[in-house]
Amino acid sequence: MRNIMALPIISFILLAAVVNASYVNITSPFNYTVTGNGTVALGNVGPGQTFFVTISSVTRNSTNFTFNQGWNRLDASDLPAGWIAQNSSLNNQALSTAITVAPAATYGPYSFNLTAVNLGNYSRLGSKTFTVEINVTPNVFKLSASPSVLNAGPGQPDQISVTINNTGVSDTPFVISLGGIPAWNNTQTVIALHHTTGRFQYPVYENEPGVYNIKLYVNSTASPLISKESDLMLVVGASVRNDYSAIGQGTPLFPIVYEPAYAVMYFLGLLAKAL
Repeated sequence: MRNIMALPIISFILLAAVVNASYVNITSPFNYTVTGNGTVALGNVGPGQTFFVTISSVTRNSTNFTFNQGWNRLDASDLPAGWIAQNSSLNNQALSTAITVAPAATYGPYSFNLTAVNLGNYSRLGSKTFTVEINVTPNVFKLSASPSVLNAGPGQPDQISVTINNTGVSDTPFVISLGGIPAWNNTQTVIALHHTTGRFQYPVYENEPGVYNIKLYVNSTASPLISKESDLMLVVGASVRNDYSAIGQGTPLFPIVYEPAYAVMYFLGLLAKAL
């Protein structure tokens, strides 16, 4: 009789061991394996930005049996006020939950819970809940632009090299724009993925000769609070160097026999700009 009474207790202990042996393998925004009900610090995100937490569906039990579809869904709970979550779809190999920060979120640390679910406890894995910590700040990227002084002929474009180092966890696009040139309204939308550096060429030109103090702006599409700027100068005027460089921007209306000379002149123009 004593052995029979012990069976439910033994079964409960074995089931608890199976549940506790499961893990959650986070694959984005970085690789990390959750083995207990611990806390994962994701890093920085801007107000209004959306970021994703992605896990693998693969896990195993206490006997090291691997379930390729052990986790069927990833759910968010206990979100801060004004935040929005879109839970993952069902039964994918990669389960992604999207979290959108409240646009008016006060800067500072926040936390919420994510739960990897084995639907219906079909694989006897139960569920695994862990806490996510993240810091809200507008300082989620670094900006550099070069050259600091651009030289171009009237109506001839020059290129600003824009480098965006996205130090946050969001892949929200950025908008490059420019101020300081009359009637200038050209913008360029780019994506620098989280924890990566993106390099982009932004063309600028002006038809009237002169010296223009310009500002390059980079803003997140999520919020005007996520913004940086860089001071540059555009010098517009006719010169041999600018004329040589302009050859590469269009088609010369001269006999084809002169094309080798055009190529040399264009190369000299590029070389002069680099010096």
